[in-house]
This record gives sequence, structure tokens and C-alpha cells, in this order.
Amino acid sequence: MVRQELVSRQLDEQITTRFPVGRRLRVLDVGPGQGTQALRLARAGHQVTGLESDPAMLDALRAALAVEPEGIRERVALQEGDGRETGRHFGPGSFDLVLCHGVLMYMTEPDPMLAALARVLAPGGLLSLLVRNGDALAMRPGLLGDWAGALDAFGSELYTNRIGLEVRADRREAVTATLSGLGTPIHAWYGVRVLTDAVPDDAPVPDPSGLEPLLAAEELAGRTDPYRAVAALLHLCGVRA
Repeated sequence: MVRQELVSRQLDEQITTRFPVGRRLRVLDVGPGQGTQALRLARAGHQVTGLESDPAMLDALRAALAVEPEGIRERVALQEGDGRETGRHFGPGSFDLVLCHGVLMYMTEPDPMLAALARVLAPGGLLSLLVRNGDALAMRPGLLGDWAGALDAFGSELYTNRIGLEVRADRREAVTATLSGLGTPIHAWYGVRVLTDAVPDDAPVPDPSGLEPLLAAEELAGRTDPYRAVAALLHLCGVRA
């Protein structure tokens, strides 16, 4: 919940900075999962395409979309496909905004995905990436008192995620260099889950009087040095030249 709310705020800030007020954007969401961002953007009036490689997730997203009002359903197109092969599905410059949140960590090699995403962005288009922060992998085990896990994390790009899968993290410097080479340099970046990453998954959601200060603290930490550099996740925003 904290992650999605922070990403929503950060993404809206970038949209209002890059595009005229009221412009209806062509949006591609690669790996939309439960569709939190895809549906939110469709409700805001944008035309959204969701590209999902997992048939089960796609079915769940179709079910979520089915209960939306007709006007929103008409603004969302869903299809099965691999984000690394967006060129098979869409032409160059097809989208004003491309989202890829929580997907690169499942890619052994991120560069083909980044190249595919940059290719379908229109000039001036915005690329929104959410990646696991490879420069801060020791933070969570260290905060939880798992000293062996913290020591193992130093210098590693691999970690075990919250659902027990071994996946890969990305370092901001490396992604920055790759995107610059693809003509989509990073213009802004944020930290996500700076202060709350060690909170257990089953912890109760605070009531409104506690939730708003939590989000305010996380939002400020996510845009402030040195805190954002040790966030669990990085929200990297590139703009197509």
C-alpha cells in the first residue's frame, strides 16, 4: 500500500511536469500486476495498454477491469506478451508514458528490456521504472538483525524477495548509463520504502491519523539525500530525447 501510494504521487508529479494539463496520454504498463497504476491512470482519462506475460495475472487484471465503469473499460486494452518484445506488438514512438514497475528484478539481463521500452517511447515521452536498489541490499537484513544476511548482501546483486524467490537488484549508476546510451536519460529519481522496508508484511495498516504522517515522512525521505540512496526501491524517471 505504501509503495503504490508513493509511486502514484511521484508519477503524478512527473506527468504534470512533462505534459500539458489535461492532455490524454498513451500509456503502456509492462507487467501491470494487479493493475493499480493502469486502472488509476485510466480513471484519470488516459488510454492505457497493459502488457502482461503471466496468464494468471492477466486473468486477475481482466476480472478487476470488468467491474469498472464502461468508460474506464473502454480506455484499457490488455494483452499477453513479454516486455522485452514490445517491438513485436507496437511501433516506435507509440506511447507517451511507459511504466515498468517491479519487473526488471526478474530479468537476468536488464538491457534488452530497457532498449525495448525506450524504443516505443515517443520523443519527450516519460519512462517510469521501479527497481530493487542494488546499492542498499544489506539494509533490510541489517535492520532485522540478520547479520549473516547483511554481510552476504554486500557486493551482491541477488536477494530473496518477500515471496521467497531469488531475484536480481539494479544499481542506479548502471541503469543511468544504459538509459543515457538509449537516448532516454534519467531526469529525476526517488527512493521508495526508505523508512518502512523492515515493517512485516502482516503489520496492520495504520489508521488515517497515523498513515498520513507515515506517508509524509516516506515521501520526504524519498526525495531527500542521503536517505533516498538507501531506499529498498528506486523510482527512476527517464525522458526520451
